[in-house]
Amino acid sequence: MTANDPTARVLQLLSLLQTYKFWSGNELSGRLGVSGRTLRRDIDRLRELGYPVDATPGAAGGYRLTSGAHMPPLLLDDDEAVAIAVGLRAAAGASIDGIEDTAVRAMAKLEQVLPDRLRRRVNAVHSNVVPLRWAGSGGPKVDPEALAVLAQACRDNEEVRFGYQRRDGEETRRLVQPHQLVSAGRRWYLVAWDCRRTDWRTFRVDRLSAPTLAGARFDPRPLPAADAAEFVARSLSAMPAAHNATVVARGPVDAVREVVGWSGSDMEVLDEQTCRVRLRADSPRWLDSVIVMIAVVAEVEVVDPPEVADRIAAMAGRLGAGS
Repeated sequence: MTANDPTARVLQLLSLLQTYKFWSGNELSGRLGVSGRTLRRDIDRLRELGYPVDATPGAAGGYRLTSGAHMPPLLLDDDEAVAIAVGLRAAAGASIDGIEDTAVRAMAKLEQVLPDRLRRRVNAVHSNVVPLRWAGSGGPKVDPEALAVLAQACRDNEEVRFGYQRRDGEETRRLVQPHQLVSAGRRWYLVAWDCRRTDWRTFRVDRLSAPTLAGARFDPRPLPAADAAEFVARSLSAMPAAHNATVVARGPVDAVREVVGWSGSDMEVLDEQTCRVRLRADSPRWLDSVIVMIAVVAEVEVVDPPEVADRIAAMAGRLGAGS
C-alpha cells in the first residue's frame, strides 16, 4: 500500500483505529505517511461510511473509534479471523447465558466468508481438540452484558459498581478497580481491588448484579500474584467448601494437573505416576463431576469421605451395567 492509494489508506486507517482506543493525530499521520490535512480528509471519509470517529482538539488531541447506532463492518487480519471463529465455536458450548444460539449464528456468518485457507485452519483446530460437554444446566450461567461491562472496565482501567451476593447469601454493594476476568471451568471470576475494603478480591461473576461503569479512572496496581489465574486459584484454595473429598489418581500426573488446575484443589505428587488430590466443591454434583473428569485420564481411588466413595462406586456400577 502507498500513501497515494486513498482506498487502501482509508482501510489501513480503519484497521489502526480498531486496534487501539485512542491515537494522536501525529501517530496516525506518521503511520500512514500523510499530512494532517490528508488524515482529516480520510477521517471524514470513514464518517461518511458510517464509522463514528470522535476527534479531540488541542496539542494532546487525537482520534478514537466510538460506538454508534449500528455495527459497521470490521477489518480482521488472518490470525484475528481464525481466533474469532475458534472462539465462536467454543462459545456455542459455554456457560454464558443465552450465548449458544447467538454464537452459532455469528459463527455461520463468519465462516461463510472465510477464505478456504483460513477455513482449513479453523477446521484443523476443531478436528484435533475434543471439548468436554457438560450435561444439563451443569453450572451457573453468566450474563453476557455483565461480562462486556467488566471486560471494558478492565481494558480501560475504569472503576465499576455492582451488587454482589456473598457465599452466605448476604447482598452487598461493591466499588472496585477491575484487573482481569478469569474463566475457570464453567465459572467466571473477576479479579479486582475492592475500594472500600482496600484489598484484592475475587468475585464470582454469576453472583454479580447490574455492573455499571463508575466513570472514574485509576492507575493499575501490582497484583500480588504472577497473574490473575494464579490469584484466583489461590483464592479458591483458601475458601471453605461445603463438600470435600480426597482421591488418589494413578496415571499421568500432568494430565491430572490439567484437569484439576482450575478447580481450587490441592494436588500432592507422590511419584511420576501417582498423586493425591484434595478436592473442594460447593455441591456434591460438582464434586462428583471433577472426580469423573480425573477418571477420564487416570485410575481413581476415593480415599474419603465414605459417602463420596459410595456415590462414585454406584455410578461406576451403573455404567458397567449399561455396557
